[in-house]
Amino acid sequence: MSVISLFILLLYFAVLMGVAWHTARHASNQSFFIGNRRSHWLLVAVGMVGTTLSGVTFISVPGMVGREGYAYLQVMAGYVVGYVLVAGVLLPLYYRMQLTSIYQYLAQRLGQGAYLSGAGCFIVARTLSGSARLYLVVNILQATLLDSLHVPFWLTASAILLMILLYTYQGGVKTLVWTDTLQTLGMLLAVVACVHWLLGQLDLDVAAGWAAQESAGLTRMFNLHVDSPGYFWKQFLAGIFIVLAMTGMDQEIMQKNISVATLRDAQKNMLLLTVVLSGVLLLFMFLGGLLSLYARSAGMDLSGDKLFPAVVMQHMPVALQLLFFLGLVSALFPSADGAMTALTASFCLDILGWQRRSDLSEARQLRQRHCVHLGFCALFLVLVLLFRWLDNPSMIGLILKLTGYTYGPILGLFAFGLLTTRTLHHRTRYAVPLVALAGPLLCYLLELNQAALFGSYRMGLELLIVNGLLVFAGLWAISRPAR
Repeated sequence: MSVISLFILLLYFAVLMGVAWHTARHASNQSFFIGNRRSHWLLVAVGMVGTTLSGVTFISVPGMVGREGYAYLQVMAGYVVGYVLVAGVLLPLYYRMQLTSIYQYLAQRLGQGAYLSGAGCFIVARTLSGSARLYLVVNILQATLLDSLHVPFWLTASAILLMILLYTYQGGVKTLVWTDTLQTLGMLLAVVACVHWLLGQLDLDVAAGWAAQESAGLTRMFNLHVDSPGYFWKQFLAGIFIVLAMTGMDQEIMQKNISVATLRDAQKNMLLLTVVLSGVLLLFMFLGGLLSLYARSAGMDLSGDKLFPAVVMQHMPVALQLLFFLGLVSALFPSADGAMTALTASFCLDILGWQRRSDLSEARQLRQRHCVHLGFCALFLVLVLLFRWLDNPSMIGLILKLTGYTYGPILGLFAFGLLTTRTLHHRTRYAVPLVALAGPLLCYLLELNQAALFGSYRMGLELLIVNGLLVFAGLWAISRPAR
């Protein structure tokens, strides 16, 4: 079984390399960053499902159902509103300004300090969240497959990162539009097959499966306890702002959207993504409920990230185990390949300042881009090994926590630019990085002392909103009314 799974993994990678070779011919920096603005909107929409979900959804969302029911729907409802706002407000802005890096908006609106602060926060945020997502799936692959072959974890992580590096090295976004679509379909195939098998084992159809989950208390959706981190309005509002920050103000996601030729097609892509993503998340939660029912009937006392892999490896037939590995790898690659490509683009365009310099030849830019890409690959490896050492039991909670701290300043910067007409004096513009740093630090202090400050109230996903508000308030304090 282990040898067959390894063979499937290598075959899958060979297919990705074939797609990469075909799409990366005659590649340039523009095709690497934004696909020459020729990507088909339908391909982008399907591929973005895999990018948005990643291995965190594949493993953690089904595992959450046993503990929290369908409470993730509260966040998902906020996602829908967030995607509509991105399509209606942010995409028209980016297309009107013809941006390659979306943080160039901050440069034009608030100056160089805001520009570098936004890009810097994105680089930190996507590096941490992308490597955490990668660790989750590599760890599952290690535990379920490669430990039995006596392959060390560091070698597994290195080999997977080398694979990702090889097929993103030249083509960038032009390649990812196609490979992410392929990987999304592979992930969904695995989930549908597992749902079908579980329904058969439990002797249920879809309607009866839902009724059985309802009887077992697994379908609870709404938390109306104000003091709880899972309170409905906190989750709903957090869902809106997570999408605004992690999609609409995220270079990785937006560089795929602005690779579409027209604004109208980009908006169609975003709205289709909203519909498909909602359906897929419901499917993952339904799978989680079936896994919990099956685990109870089999006498398995498991929940969280360990539930799905344990049921697959201990009870499902070999064919489904192979599909599980296919889905797992399909969930792994989009979350890491897109992150490394976007980080390379942001570092080259924003930090190295390619668009502000006319002295760089195409050949020199290409060399720099390759060095930056290799550097982020090495950094991902270091962070994956660090997460292995930390061994957090639920990576989705950790990733959402990192999101609140690192995307909050980006949210505050964009909100200030979009919602006010105030300007920054040339002297105060240099204080913007300090304001962007103060927001997360104040949030950390609030979280440490929340028992003393708020009593029984506990902060949850609204940490992102609080962070953004603190940065917004700091920018207001150092700005002045527009003349």
